Amino acid sequence: MAVAALATAGLLGLLSSCGQSSHSSPAAAGAITAGPGQHQTAGMPGASGLGNTTGAALGASPMPSMTMPMSPSGAGAADAPVSGNAVAIKNFAFSPATLKVKAGTTVTWTNQDGDAHTVTSAGSGGPLHSAALATHATYSYTFTKPGTYAYLCTVHPFMTATVEVT
Repeated sequence: MAVAALATAGLLGLLSSCGQSSHSSPAAAGAITAGPGQHQTAGMPGASGLGNTTGAALGASPMPSMTMPMSPSGAGAADAPVSGNAVAIKNFAFSPATLKVKAGTTVTWTNQDGDAHTVTSAGSGGPLHSAALATHATYSYTFTKPGTYAYLCTVHPFMTATVEVT
């Protein structure tokens, strides 16, 4: 931090001593902007907002050929148990993350992502074993016994959820 402050002070001193009128005032010295092909990030002198100076949409992937998971909008909202019989697979997540059903309920998962996903029981011996689900494909399973059934996507193992059967 102290090194950065010294470097900034040295830079400001150089700018104000270069003799050009555009750099002679302290206000102008703080308005440093990125040149062609350079990008500003939040916290850089002259940067504003999130540092998105490229014209790309906020939240856009820095690598257009890759699909990036988006974080849930409400912290903890995805973890609240929900009743019903449908699970959406979207934004690289199962929604709801926890589904509560009664024994005898058939739950249907629908893939709403552009990438394939699976619905597979976590651990060995679980009942959920879908094939890879293409976009708009569905998988259904009827839960007959009470218990908590943890599952994941084997293609993207960070995608996890549970079904609680009473």
